[in-house]
Amino acid sequence: MDIEAYLRSRIRTVADWPQPGVRFRDITPLLLDARAMRVLVDQFVWRYMDPARRPDVVAGIDARGFIIGSVVAFELGVGFVPVRKKGKLPFETLSESYALEYGSATVEVHSDALRAGQRVLLIDDLIATGGTMLAAHRLLQRLGASVVEGAAIVDLPELGGSAALREAGLELFTLLRFDAQD
Repeated sequence: MDIEAYLRSRIRTVADWPQPGVRFRDITPLLLDARAMRVLVDQFVWRYMDPARRPDVVAGIDARGFIIGSVVAFELGVGFVPVRKKGKLPFETLSESYALEYGSATVEVHSDALRAGQRVLLIDDLIATGGTMLAAHRLLQRLGASVVEGAAIVDLPELGGSAALREAGLELFTLLRFDAQD
């Protein structure tokens, strides 16, 4: 089986959403297909079972990073840390703001979520401009964590996010790449 083609066939492209000219890559059909979801999770689990990459904790970015990240953490037998949008966590937090195309946003993590030196896998569904993952990476570093890798299902390289993340020193792993013409 060609795993990449199999997973790619379960990602829907929605034209002109959330605004004209955008081709949104929707992973919900992939999540709905139990077999595809198993294949997806296994790709991450197999990679991070390797002792050189094995994390102590998985951190998932709000909100679709929670779906994949929590399942991967469960399968690896490690804890899960949510990186949330501002104002969603009930305890003391650290915050990190980042630029959006039209404004800014902030992500937060509980101040006691990690111990210094813990190895963390940072995961989300998709890398576009990279701002959210970069802000989450900075948050985890501020807590003293060592981010093993950033991971995502989809990379949209033409938006520059994966290049920016690598330039910032974050190792990156993605399963699929979608270019503008895909």
